[in-house]
Amino acid sequence: MHSLAGASGPGGAEFAEFQKDSKANHGITFLKSLSDLPDVPEGTKRMALISGRTMDNPRLLKESIAAGCSTIYLEKPGAPTVGELEVMKGEAADAGVTVLMGYNKNVCKYVSNVRDYAKDLEGSHVTFVSNNTYESTPESLGECFERNAEGMLKNMAIHELALLVSFYDVSVDNIEKVEADKEFSSCQTLAGPSGKEWTDFDKIKFTITTKTGKAVSVQADRCGGDTSYAFVSDSSGKEVFRHCMPDEEDKANVDVLAKKYPGAMPYFFSQDPDYITVKERVAKQCATGMEATGIATIDIACETLRVAEYLTPLLREQLL
Repeated sequence: MHSLAGASGPGGAEFAEFQKDSKANHGITFLKSLSDLPDVPEGTKRMALISGRTMDNPRLLKESIAAGCSTIYLEKPGAPTVGELEVMKGEAADAGVTVLMGYNKNVCKYVSNVRDYAKDLEGSHVTFVSNNTYESTPESLGECFERNAEGMLKNMAIHELALLVSFYDVSVDNIEKVEADKEFSSCQTLAGPSGKEWTDFDKIKFTITTKTGKAVSVQADRCGGDTSYAFVSDSSGKEVFRHCMPDEEDKANVDVLAKKYPGAMPYFFSQDPDYITVKERVAKQCATGMEATGIATIDIACETLRVAEYLTPLLREQLL
């Protein structure tokens, strides 16, 4: 296994010891760039996991293809714009490389349970709720806006949009109407650490109705807490079912990880089991050719990003 260690990562004697131990006990080699990778040994396959800054992804995907990767796991949203992601999709297709996406909520227990409940209830409506734990201060949110400059719908809420594209027939061409919940939603312009101002949603709630008659809602809040969930409402609008992430079964694992990695955002721990599932399925497809069921493809990612680009100005206009 090879790992790339960037200049911004940890350094000094402690990191050198970590590298030594990782290579001796786990076969991990640390390299400065993808170009330093050795040729792929005959009869083996190579997989890349790209989890960097969104703006760097087009370059990293191109370099991964050049390094002989046959499968690429690409973290959301894949690229800053639809145009760039479409180019990446074409480059991978031309090289015969499979690109699968790190949309972990596609395999989440709470998502499948809510979808299963809703399909048996006539007139039901599903709402997906995504929460983060940033402080509701201009300083905290300003830093968040700058670090996630692609915007909430291309960043935090992109997972929910991927669910809508994957399971609810949502596409730009199939959207009939979009309605923002103005009482809940908030869009602010705040200064980031650089002093530059950024405009983004700190919280947003909206309902999409498709031309094929499906309706589904999304709610996202940067300062909403450390529990995300989905719920089902009946035809009268009354909530009749809810499943949270983490649920009671998963909280023990969250406590273990929180003690092991103090200071990390709590939602990393909540999503840990689902990210393991996604990575294992993608790795198995690379190794054996077995289809990674339930995993979003780059085609899903392109349409998801297209929906995000379509919704952002539309929702901002509704909140003015």
